[in-house]
Amino acid sequence: MGRMTASPGRRVLLAAPRGYCAGVDRAVIAVEKALEQYGAPVYVRHEIVHNKYVVQTLERKGAVFVERTEEVPEGNIVMFSAHGVAPVVHEEAARGRLATIDATCPLVTKVHKEAVRFAKEDYDILLIGHEGHEEVIGTSGEAPDHITLVDGPEDVAQVEVRDESKVVWLSQTTLSVDETMETVEALKEKFPQLISPPSDDICYATQNRQIAVKKLAEDAQLVIVVGSKNSSNSIRMVEVALDAGAPAAHLVDFASEIDEAWLEGVTTVGLTSGASVPDVLVEEVLEWLGARGYGDVETVKTAEESITFSLPKELRRDLREEAAALIADRTGTSAE
Repeated sequence: MGRMTASPGRRVLLAAPRGYCAGVDRAVIAVEKALEQYGAPVYVRHEIVHNKYVVQTLERKGAVFVERTEEVPEGNIVMFSAHGVAPVVHEEAARGRLATIDATCPLVTKVHKEAVRFAKEDYDILLIGHEGHEEVIGTSGEAPDHITLVDGPEDVAQVEVRDESKVVWLSQTTLSVDETMETVEALKEKFPQLISPPSDDICYATQNRQIAVKKLAEDAQLVIVVGSKNSSNSIRMVEVALDAGAPAAHLVDFASEIDEAWLEGVTTVGLTSGASVPDVLVEEVLEWLGARGYGDVETVKTAEESITFSLPKELRRDLREEAAALIADRTGTSAE
């Protein structure tokens, strides 16, 4: 890899906070704990978090990622990813005689509960988010008859509601804060009586990482965001960096994806990572940059994060027995 060298004037600004958020940390540990407790395979519906490296590492340990619940053989354990699932997925698991572990991020669960509550009160719910994203599919599934997806400010013109005095907005947790508020403003113009959710649903980690990347963009000629192409919050960070004035910003999964041409004329590199990215990948980028003269690393701290979430409650029960009992229940044999 070569020795770290610091060439005069060349430096790296390293964002803090960056990387793992509490929901991702909890979900990844949940898969590892389930594998320890029950042995392989543990089936996970959808990528546990949107990160290539994390998924590959867990696959090597015995996690099996499936897109559909029906792909899991009955009597097995299935885990739901951090992005959450629609109620119909819980029903599919019950039909397939599967024991479930729900690793949905608690902040996403909060949005689901809000959707259920507003639907009960017969509100039209305008869900700000990206079509096809797992989190949006899960939240929409809580109240499909009441939810309309609004994918950015340009979608606002065609939004229709039944009663303008009973409209509320909710949002995908991993969007850019600025983009969400821009959509909210446009919606408020159209529906002056629009209600905001009881608390700001953009997740603390998304917000903190975007504030940090804006700070990097003030001084860096190049911002590198470590994250996967299907990670919504990582993609947003690249956009936020460019909007905040960074001349260039790129998303990479690994140090090997960095193009040396990006460094031409660059003295200051800003470096950060998405909420589903383990720090080992950032370390590799620092090493790669260090070998090219960017050995002077300065941490730019914009927030302190101390939030942690307890593990899914299901990990405190014997799910293997539960799965056996589900099958026994169906076949009429004893689970002994």
